[in-house]
Amino acid sequence: MGPTLNSMVSSLQRSGTFINSLIAALTIGGQQLLSSFTFRCPCQVGKNFYYGSAFLVIPALILLVAGYALRSQMWTISSEYCCSCVRPHRRISPLERKLACLRFLGITGRALVAPLTWLAVTLLTGTYYECAASEFASVDHYPVFDNVSASKREEIIAGFPCCKSAPSDVTLVRDEVALLHRYQSQMLGWILITLATIAVLVSRCLARWCSPLTTLQHCYWTTHLHNERELFEQAAQQHSRLLIMRRLKKLFGFVPGNEDVTHIRIPSCQDWKDISAPSLLCMGDDLQGHYSFLGDRVEEDREESKSEGIELKP
Repeated sequence: MGPTLNSMVSSLQRSGTFINSLIAALTIGGQQLLSSFTFRCPCQVGKNFYYGSAFLVIPALILLVAGYALRSQMWTISSEYCCSCVRPHRRISPLERKLACLRFLGITGRALVAPLTWLAVTLLTGTYYECAASEFASVDHYPVFDNVSASKREEIIAGFPCCKSAPSDVTLVRDEVALLHRYQSQMLGWILITLATIAVLVSRCLARWCSPLTTLQHCYWTTHLHNERELFEQAAQQHSRLLIMRRLKKLFGFVPGNEDVTHIRIPSCQDWKDISAPSLLCMGDDLQGHYSFLGDRVEEDREESKSEGIELKP
């Protein structure tokens, strides 16, 4: 049962539909929480539009940027194919560029799920749009506003989203304006959903038509990328642990977790100064650059020096 469950979890994690659905569900939940506990329309002239628009657009932009930034493949593509500050080590073939474009389209599609979900849900709800559009409501055809000055009229209209107490005739106008704004907001929401659905369908068709790979090759390529990343992370973790343990043994004379410690080494002041200056990058022609604070700064002969070590007798 254990391997079967792990296989199901791994399959769901690799499923784009499942991940997109999860992102959409989390976005909807966040939007509902934000609307319930944070959003309060100011109901003041000159502030409703900016406040409502900010809640409608800015979270969508943040989600879009986060969607790109949180995708590790985005940084891989930018460093391998787009970064011009690094000297190219090999020539990139046209096939590799096409595959990179396909990967970028996939990243863009995943990054657009959250902001489009936010916009669609907020427009279907209508709260933000109603606040933003309240200042531009046209009430010229209502007789109740015939003898009201322009400034007073703007003040009354700006207060519509807050449902303040008002005469019955003004309340009727307020309800009609709210229904009109709700109608406009929901229509925009459904139009956005329709356009997004069509765009997804067209982009997937174009990606398959323009892809240099067949369906089976594309399936294999996707699986290959996933397995490559997974195995590389496992190998990198094991390699880094072994390398760090070797360097720690050079520095202290023993490996963490070793119960049979008979000799320890006391690092000198120069050792502490050396390892306090990290060398984090492997650059230039040095093919074995250091990747950590420890590096290989502790010499083997100094490790074996008895004047700098302590023998532990059982």
